[in-house]
Amino acid sequence: MATRAKRRRVAGPVGGDADPDPDPVAGFLSWCRRVGLELSPKVAVSRQGTVAGYGMVARESVQPGELLFAVPRAALLSQHTCSIGGLLEQERGALQSQSGWVPLLLALLHELQAPASPWSPYFAMWPELGRLEHPMFWPEEERRRLLQGTGVPEAVEKDLANIHTEYYSIVLPFMEAHPDLFSPRVRSLELYHQLVALVMAYSFQEPLEEEEDEKEPNSPLMVPAADILNHLANHNANLEYSPNCLRMVATQPIPKGHEIFNTYGQMANWQLIHMYGFVEPYPDNTDDTADIQMVTVREAALLGTKVEAERLLLYERWDFLCKLEMVGEEGAFVIGREEVLTEEELTTTLKVLCMPAEEFREFKDQDGWGDDKREEESLTVTNIPRLKASWRQLLRDSVLLTLQTYATDLKSEQDLLSNKEVYTKLSSREQQALQVRYGQKMILHQLLELTS
Repeated sequence: MATRAKRRRVAGPVGGDADPDPDPVAGFLSWCRRVGLELSPKVAVSRQGTVAGYGMVARESVQPGELLFAVPRAALLSQHTCSIGGLLEQERGALQSQSGWVPLLLALLHELQAPASPWSPYFAMWPELGRLEHPMFWPEEERRRLLQGTGVPEAVEKDLANIHTEYYSIVLPFMEAHPDLFSPRVRSLELYHQLVALVMAYSFQEPLEEEEDEKEPNSPLMVPAADILNHLANHNANLEYSPNCLRMVATQPIPKGHEIFNTYGQMANWQLIHMYGFVEPYPDNTDDTADIQMVTVREAALLGTKVEAERLLLYERWDFLCKLEMVGEEGAFVIGREEVLTEEELTTTLKVLCMPAEEFREFKDQDGWGDDKREEESLTVTNIPRLKASWRQLLRDSVLLTLQTYATDLKSEQDLLSNKEVYTKLSSREQQALQVRYGQKMILHQLLELTS
């Protein structure tokens, strides 16, 4: 997770009557100096020359390795640094949830309504909460119509169910138990919903050290200045974590006047629109992927069976793949433009579902062969044509079933994208959804060509 946002607007105080600060940047920069957040003289926070709202621009040319800014840990906003950190720590057990975000969200709810919150100049740089563009704020009909087949509507439905449960079972009871810390105006499901989207889009999660891999992930935190940077797959800066501060460092030469971009990780367009409310237009997002649901491969294999005995054997093979933890009812095989991100899972699934019955019995008796018995070369997109014919056919049938889940075909998307006059008349949501669908379908159609 990292800073996320496309459109930025000034956020007024929650439930307050005051006008937004006419120059929030000056107030924010003054706050940065007070808290020891050092910005390089070579960078500027600006709305000019950025892809979306506020961003950071190079005032002078910057070389790789140069420090752009450093954020002291005391300036981070988290469940530990907020003014109710002691209470949140004391009540930690009661605040556990599926997301793990509740303590930070309660910290934000408290600080937003606190009249003298030290974070106010930072909040003034936030987007207007009522105008976030995540698909979770779109009408359900529009979300389904525009994003059917992409995986986004299903992800949003899970989010909304979790938000509702978390709010009414944990967050609201906690706020009601501490009315002196949470004014009635922040006890709102709508505001909680907006803050979840903001945390989804703007927060960072410090990676665990290698020796800590077994630990629970670190809680999210808000990183002022770092969350001003917009995202590109081909980014030119990266956030580094050290014991005393977080440092944004240039990773490429940045010419004077160019925008500074962070990376939010390797994000497909469906993930960008789901979590951050924007996409990278085709073909810019080199990290784009298409998913083939695991159960779709099972369905394609079932369509190839002719008698009941074959169907029963197929289910036995599937159950064995489940036991090997290669597949699951809600999992997906993830295919990029050049690589198969779920290479082991897809290779094993194609092998087990396509191998002769006797070979499967032997494979099952040995609980799956170890790496020393794997004869296949690593599965990349380019070597798909060299797969066994039965594997290619099953993969092809699975791709065809996946393409049927979309409401439109590739040609209609291409016609829209190639006609500038028509494309510019589409709403922002229609354009973004089109980019998500098109990128996925291009990958799936490439698979069709490679399996033919």
